[in-house]
Amino acid sequence: MNTSGDRLKTLLHECNLSPSDFAAQRKVTPQHVNNWFKRGVPLARLEEIAELLCVRSKWLRTGEGPKHPTPLPRLDAAPRKPGIEPTDSALLAAHTSSDIQLPFYSMQSRQLKPIADHYLRLPARALDALGVDPRQALCLSMPTSNMSPLLPRGSTLAIDCGLTRIVEGECYALLHNGRLRINSLSQQANGSLRLHSHNSDEHPTETYSPAQLKSQKLSILGWVFWWGHLRASRPA
Repeated sequence: MNTSGDRLKTLLHECNLSPSDFAAQRKVTPQHVNNWFKRGVPLARLEEIAELLCVRSKWLRTGEGPKHPTPLPRLDAAPRKPGIEPTDSALLAAHTSSDIQLPFYSMQSRQLKPIADHYLRLPARALDALGVDPRQALCLSMPTSNMSPLLPRGSTLAIDCGLTRIVEGECYALLHNGRLRINSLSQQANGSLRLHSHNSDEHPTETYSPAQLKSQKLSILGWVFWWGHLRASRPA
């Protein structure tokens, strides 16, 4: 890969995102994206696209340095078992010997596949209180910034795949043409589904008719019942 256009094309393939879908998401024409492939990503859009695709803008522009942002260092010195994600203090206060390890999944080749030895540990009593069957629960990383600042990109999400019934205003994980999406939902009387984003200025509400839901393979994976993330930086 010699140009930022080459790297962009590879990133879209890794994210299972077609050039036309990417163009629609960025509110440009497919020809714009093809031009970026050939001529490189415009400098004015480097930061935006790098943030969207979870890579460093310098790497996208030049191919030099680390590809991904450096994770924030942990502030606690206590060792933890590899593959176990930290949870919040309220849930840890309810910790018992019957903790549940929920597996992490990622989108690979338009399918959800487990990530080996990567789990989130939650107390069984917390899941019981929410009515979550751990056999139908899994964890994902927030794929985009459409729900910021409520759910920043990269946040850890726990999903109850046993709850796909629409409760207006609740957040759900969706599968849309082989892509993972996170939105709050509402349903119209005619069966159309409305997808709402917390960052509504950049991501306006989308409406899909029953026919579009079927043709675009848009389905509800499950209810987002837990999330957590570290702040990107300390306040000044």
